[in-house]
Amino acid sequence: MAEGTPTYKSGSTLEKILTAGKFAATAELGPPKNADPEVVRKKARLLKGFCDGANITDNQTAIVRMSSIAAAAIAVQEGLEPIMQVTCRDRNRLAMQSDMLGAYALGVRNLLCLSGDHQQFGNHPTAKNVYDLDSITLIQMVKGLRDGKFQCGEEIKGANPKLFIGGAENPFGDPFEFRPYRLAKKAQAGVDFIQTQLIYNVPKFKEFMKRVVDLGVHEKVYILAGIGPLKTAMAAKYMRDSVPGMDVPDEIVNRMEAAGKGIEDKKARAAALREEGIKLCVEQIQQMREIPGVAGVHIMAIEWEDVIATITEKAGLLPRPVVD
Repeated sequence: MAEGTPTYKSGSTLEKILTAGKFAATAELGPPKNADPEVVRKKARLLKGFCDGANITDNQTAIVRMSSIAAAAIAVQEGLEPIMQVTCRDRNRLAMQSDMLGAYALGVRNLLCLSGDHQQFGNHPTAKNVYDLDSITLIQMVKGLRDGKFQCGEEIKGANPKLFIGGAENPFGDPFEFRPYRLAKKAQAGVDFIQTQLIYNVPKFKEFMKRVVDLGVHEKVYILAGIGPLKTAMAAKYMRDSVPGMDVPDEIVNRMEAAGKGIEDKKARAAALREEGIKLCVEQIQQMREIPGVAGVHIMAIEWEDVIATITEKAGLLPRPVVD
């Protein structure tokens, strides 16, 4: 996206980095499945200084966790910029707008709008879902709040949440040819930045980005390419064979298998596999920096937050830029 000054001031560090034309790096922080704030504080300290913002997930994989708004507020206290996720699965438009007002009051400046994993995949499969809105209408609603109006059209009298609005996109979903147009719909709805699904098939992602650039969508929204370090060959196989919308080439699986081959000691084998996963991740980040239209990377290392410092250092992403 071309450099420019937004017509509002969100106070988001991530927005400042992207607007200044710097290559952004975001990470993820998964709230705990308990009420211990120290878990969030510890993870925030691991990430601080190594990314421009951290996604605070919202009951990821439909499993009950500490609320994203509470975990985001703790991250703010620790000096880590949160990107608070909001899913359509659990709350209607009244509750979501209420949460957004509250989150902004607590210092949250970035919001990621998601549909949410279906509850049947989580630990309360018989829970009743909501889906009052979908991800695109959620983006529109947040844009409306930022512009000073509730979703019903009523004017917000007083401070309105000037949030930097994010969304997600899977470049590899079927039909592949439609994905850039779906992204364009989100841009039209008012999204400011996009974080993609995990990318392992780089050539296919390049094809996706070429179509995005041809449509001019990269000039309307900042695109952060999703990158994730692998820990095991089994994880690569599982994503290749069993996760819908994922595209993991055989060469990635083969490379991870080769890294652990012939190592009898379990700890040594696990260390070798993780080292190869980190190496692969760093290589992919360097490839992303060369793809036209890519404004940064989103590094997904859930429950492996301590690896972010190593990855960003090896990838040449440190120190993170400071933009006033």
